[in-house]
Amino acid sequence: MPSAMLDQPHIQRVLFYPRCDDSLAPDTPDARRVAVQVEPGIRIGGRLYPASPAAPLILFFHGNGEIAADYNDIAPAYTQLGISLLVMDYRGYGTSDGTPTASHLLSDAVTAFAAVGCICAENGLSPARLYVMGRSLGSAAAIEVAVRAGERLAGLIIESGLADTFGLLARLGAPVRGADEERDGAGNAAKISRVTTRTLIIHGQVDVLIPAADGRELYRRSGAGDKRLVIIPGAGHNDLMWVGITQYMEAIRAFVKET
Repeated sequence: MPSAMLDQPHIQRVLFYPRCDDSLAPDTPDARRVAVQVEPGIRIGGRLYPASPAAPLILFFHGNGEIAADYNDIAPAYTQLGISLLVMDYRGYGTSDGTPTASHLLSDAVTAFAAVGCICAENGLSPARLYVMGRSLGSAAAIEVAVRAGERLAGLIIESGLADTFGLLARLGAPVRGADEERDGAGNAAKISRVTTRTLIIHGQVDVLIPAADGRELYRRSGAGDKRLVIIPGAGHNDLMWVGITQYMEAIRAFVKET
């Protein structure tokens, strides 16, 4: 877990941009609300987008300015490929209780992973394989899960992931002096070196928020024997999927469909 440094209020203000899910749309067979208790009186919400009962499933942790409901329009790109998607929110996001912190981001991700079996059973799913994926800040949650889950996961997917927490904070306008990444930061690069499950890393070539160098460093440090790096030409941080939609989804399709 990160040190208390990342849980300081002035850092939380630049790391997290929570907003509520004010959608009044009811659950449908294609989009179902879920909730996971992470501590007494605190639940985090999410959205489940099922493909078919036995389809492989991706547990997805989104970026810091998104909520699970934003994936209502994105999820069909996955389900049409025969991949179920489970997008989890953070505390204070969507329908979740509480206030987000860096520490809770990681611990709640592990709790959400532990709840996947129950969520699937409640929704009539029995996934053939389970993957974890994190976008941007969500990369920290996904890598934390992958470190702890080991062989229970079929693979790890990172999109626009960070290797240097304090480089990101500096670009966000909250520079921190005297910090050590492994001691005080998310520690993604050190952690991914302990992840041996198959790994796919996707990054935008012209990302200025989390540069492509971070994606390359995660790839270099990855402990996986089967690891892949996809750099999307001309893509930045928030337009990566749309600029490179064909390359992006083909990389995920091939990665998930291979056994």
